[in-house]
Amino acid sequence: MNDKAERQEHITRVRHFINAHKILTPMVVLGLMTYYDYWGVLAWVYLALHGTYCLLWMIKEYTYRDHRFEESIHPIAGFIFVFCMLGGYWLAPYIIISNHLTAPNWLIAFSIFITTLGVFYHYVSDAHKHAVLSIRKGLITTGLFSRTRNPNYFGEMLTYAGFAMLAQHWITLLPLVYWWSFFIRNMLIKDKSISRYPEFGEWKKKTGLVIPKLFL
Repeated sequence: MNDKAERQEHITRVRHFINAHKILTPMVVLGLMTYYDYWGVLAWVYLALHGTYCLLWMIKEYTYRDHRFEESIHPIAGFIFVFCMLGGYWLAPYIIISNHLTAPNWLIAFSIFITTLGVFYHYVSDAHKHAVLSIRKGLITTGLFSRTRNPNYFGEMLTYAGFAMLAQHWITLLPLVYWWSFFIRNMLIKDKSISRYPEFGEWKKKTGLVIPKLFL
């Protein structure tokens, strides 16, 4: 029994590769700033935004972990299809720092707005989901879930869009397109799964798949 438990502890899971990316991201950004000797406002703003997001992710990981990422995965597959794909998000800081970019104040302000809104939707909805499911199973149709069926995905999409726009380059759209396509696929699969609940039809009418329906 103890051997089995020990083997379980050494299984690589999806969350291990996600967490590695989150831990390394602030170090990568600081490393780029050091290597390219760029300490401008835009680099610091990017580091503050993405670094805070990563810190909050790790706090969430050790307080109300998302069990979707407990799935086991082969180390090579995890490195290629999770870690390396997430690495695409490092294009934005690389472009900003290697080119010593600046940005108009309005763009920085808009990025902070979009990122903050995204972080709110992501982490608040995950905390709400964790709290409700720890009490009972079933659909969650209250709080942020009363206007969108996927507030956590909506938040994550906003957050990374906020990061990407600071680079002011089309290539930073590529990882967004890849991950957003993956998210939408997961949302559609989830919709199909939870459609078995009697109240799903009425809830679906009142909510958006991703973007919140603010007016009913």
